[in-house]
Amino acid sequence: MKAFFSLFTLALLLVSCKNESKELAQQDTQKEVAYVSFGASLKADDAIMASALASQFESLQAGDSLSTKVVAKVDEVCQAKGCWMKLDLGDEKQVMVKFKDYGFFVPKNIAGKEVIVNGMAYVSETSVAELRHYAQDAGQSEEEIAKITDPERTYTFMADGVLLKEE
Repeated sequence: MKAFFSLFTLALLLVSCKNESKELAQQDTQKEVAYVSFGASLKADDAIMASALASQFESLQAGDSLSTKVVAKVDEVCQAKGCWMKLDLGDEKQVMVKFKDYGFFVPKNIAGKEVIVNGMAYVSETSVAELRHYAQDAGQSEEEIAKITDPERTYTFMADGVLLKEE
């Protein structure tokens, strides 16, 4: 009988230690990353990585749009008032992010920081004729203008909310 109580006490001790370690692990995972919010309120969950958005952009045609939430690093920010930013999609690709109805702006010093943006991703395409017209307006030579033979695809994102990861 003494052996039974000893084993029972030992088992109880092991279970309680195991539960305590589970509680500590849960506390560690529950420590949320702090974000500063701009625009519409949003949660950090369910965001896709920038590389996944780049793949989705490849399959979109001009005029198509996609409602999504994405995590990416900021490459550039409008230095006038933070009214747009460019995000790194990897493989030297970027997406231009504008803010819905100019309803909010982001800080001008966030280049290199991680953000989560929510909104509509879409592709626009500038025709060869329009690109040549812009080149002509810019004073480029006839040779430079003649080199323009392909339309230009632009990746754009209209954000209704942005989360900036605090450090």
